[in-house]
Amino acid sequence: MKNISVVGAGTMGNGIAHVFAQHDYNVQLIDISEDSLQKGMETIERNLRRMVAKGTIESESVQATLGNIQTHTSLSEGVAGADLVVEAATENAGLKMDVFRELDASAPEDAILASNTSSISITEIAAATGRPEKVIGMHFMNPVPLMQLVEVIRGYSTSDAVTRAVLDLSVKLGKTPTEVNDCPGFVANRILMPMINEAIESLYTGVAGVQEIDTVMKLGMGHPMGPLQLADFIGLDVCLSILDVLSDGFRIPKYAACPLLRKMVTAGKLGVKSGEGFYDYSESRKAERVSRQFS
Repeated sequence: MKNISVVGAGTMGNGIAHVFAQHDYNVQLIDISEDSLQKGMETIERNLRRMVAKGTIESESVQATLGNIQTHTSLSEGVAGADLVVEAATENAGLKMDVFRELDASAPEDAILASNTSSISITEIAAATGRPEKVIGMHFMNPVPLMQLVEVIRGYSTSDAVTRAVLDLSVKLGKTPTEVNDCPGFVANRILMPMINEAIESLYTGVAGVQEIDTVMKLGMGHPMGPLQLADFIGLDVCLSILDVLSDGFRIPKYAACPLLRKMVTAGKLGVKSGEGFYDYSESRKAERVSRQFS
């Protein structure tokens, strides 16, 4: 596999494109929004320059990596020569089904179709295509250029050959692939999201404040980031979507999203991307933090 198409230029999509391009794959980055594509490419360049500053890559790698990426607003054009397509659209089952129907119609017959979904059934996604044996989950972690894990999810019909190819490809990207079977939330979010939800429930019921909950988990459990800060980083809307998938899939009360989470999403407080979640990420607070840092 040499030609990779990535659908979606958001946080996960541009990170996936970055990693493939950095490893000298030909990447087609696809999004319906030209503005999103531009922002995605700016993010990739910014992250590459950070890597240069830290000494993890040579400066020549920046232009070489960017040169490996072409952008498209047409999905059919972007996947025309793909060996592998990685879908990184919003975590919405209906949207993903629509994307996979279009991918099935537009991508070469022998192309593998992978989803970066963090919770939605690969078997269900594969059923929207005429090639279920070639559909697989390839769940990268955020931030993609830094995180080593790729959760590789087999659907009911995913072939052994496709699974092996994706596992091998992940290793070539410098990642550690872990094969799991298709189940709501897979492994990562089946374990992570109930923990985040319980942290939100602890806040909601007045057990402790935001800083206190995160401090306990960071200093007491050795987590690099507290669960409420992590929820902000992931996106509270994404957390809610995953919990709803878990709740619908298992029909067990412990997966039901905390009312506070649902209210915050309804109010548009989504975390880092909206400027406010459990923490304040507004420009005024950012300036205040910088001022404190250098005072």
